[in-house]
Amino acid sequence: MHKKIITPNEANQRLDKFLHKYLPEAGNSFIYKMLRKKNITLNGKKADGNEKTLAGDEITFFISDETIRKFQTTVSGLQNYYQAYQQFTELKILFENEHLLIADKPAGLLSQKAKAEDISLNDWLIGYLLASNQINEESLKTFKPSALNRLDRNTCGISLCGKTLIGSQEISRLLKERKIQKYYQLIVKGEITKAGQLGGYLNKDEKNNKVQIIRGKGAAERLTKTIIDSAGKPVENVLTKYRPIKTNSTCTLVEAELVTGKTHQIRAHFAGIGHPLIGDYKYGDRQVNDEFKRLYGVESQLLHASRVVFPVMEAPLSDLSRLEVTSPSIFLIDVPGGK
Repeated sequence: MHKKIITPNEANQRLDKFLHKYLPEAGNSFIYKMLRKKNITLNGKKADGNEKTLAGDEITFFISDETIRKFQTTVSGLQNYYQAYQQFTELKILFENEHLLIADKPAGLLSQKAKAEDISLNDWLIGYLLASNQINEESLKTFKPSALNRLDRNTCGISLCGKTLIGSQEISRLLKERKIQKYYQLIVKGEITKAGQLGGYLNKDEKNNKVQIIRGKGAAERLTKTIIDSAGKPVENVLTKYRPIKTNSTCTLVEAELVTGKTHQIRAHFAGIGHPLIGDYKYGDRQVNDEFKRLYGVESQLLHASRVVFPVMEAPLSDLSRLEVTSPSIFLIDVPGGK
């Protein structure tokens, strides 16, 4: 017989979903058979797997320890987590509480792995939490902390990281519902002197990982319609608000608010109005980028996640209510001769 007490990070999910995490090598048929035969019980009673787990619940396995071990796996990559933390030990933490960590991600660091050998912000986060004894190997079997707003590799700045299941679920919900205000600083080609907003429909080319903004009128600018492309797929409606901070005839430092938050939205929006981001070779002006690379060493798009503002929050995240977190811009250049 084997017993498992549900921790807060394992609560608020369906029992069958938890069992798949706890016994990852066991198939559906085995788990449901064990539930049906009462070889797995919840708080001493028969369960069907649909129940929602609560912190403190007791799951009893009338299964041999050998079988339990066979269906469990050890957590791989523990050394990689520690190495990632050691490699980026100077990475700045802008805010931290029990449920959320806000990191200041440097350009060049992936939010999550693209391939097995990559080092990512997720690896650093887990390494940091292990090193500070906030989590352990056992807890990683059923929940892995992770970055929730995934910045591009070469975008630096604010990254929201969920430390607990409830924190991850709530912040992810707020991001999806667009209730967290997200602001970016960027340097674009040319002179922008007035604030404005950019709307339209975003059509993504999956093959080339590139998006196109299709400008519209009326409803298309106000995010009130959905259109369908030739393949029958919905084309996403997007909106970016912006204001110039400092400008000259060469380039402009801009603050942009993502009302929506889609892949490459800022880069495509500003390229679409003739003001591409400096250093952006995918959407930008190669000649201008080459010049800034030669003069200032700019290697990638100058885009920085600079500020987030939280809405009114309820317990257990009430200490985030109306919290504003800022990451100072770390661009290597300013706008020379700006006004």
